[in-house]
Amino acid sequence: MTTPVRLSAIDLVTYTPGLAALLVDAVEDGAGVGFLAPLPIDAAAEWWAAQGIEIRSNRTVMWATSDHEGVTGTIRLRFAGMPDSRHRASVSGLMVHRRARGNGLARELLSTAEQFAAAAGRSLLTLDTPTGGGAEHLYKSAGWIESGAIPSYAADPSGVLRSSTIFHKYLG
Repeated sequence: MTTPVRLSAIDLVTYTPGLAALLVDAVEDGAGVGFLAPLPIDAAAEWWAAQGIEIRSNRTVMWATSDHEGVTGTIRLRFAGMPDSRHRASVSGLMVHRRARGNGLARELLSTAEQFAAAAGRSLLTLDTPTGGGAEHLYKSAGWIESGAIPSYAADPSGVLRSSTIFHKYLG
């Protein structure tokens, strides 16, 4: 397992091909990460490249891990921008490539985002994940609290509307 590396907008240029491959892998595996299947690699790369704007504006912080084959995982932390919400952030886009699962990488990425948020003065984190998916266990075991589920919240990669469970976590 590699240590998560915080990506700058310039780093994102180098990482985009690997992140695109990771995103395609996640969608092919049925992950609810916002995209429908089949996801062309060029569309995935275009989406990642556009994230540079969010990183440059400091609205999003992003980490990635990699091995000799390419990018193995990623996570994003998105800061709430309104004056009444500056105490919180949302975790999104936690993905681990199928070849790198089962070694604690998702937990390491999640912990990295949580620690950064706490150091940045954020006291509340939120996220949503497909109800009944494998990620629910990860979040619960990492101390996240289930807030509830919203029916028909987002389509899965096949286009079927599924419910999503909302989680939150207070940071010490």
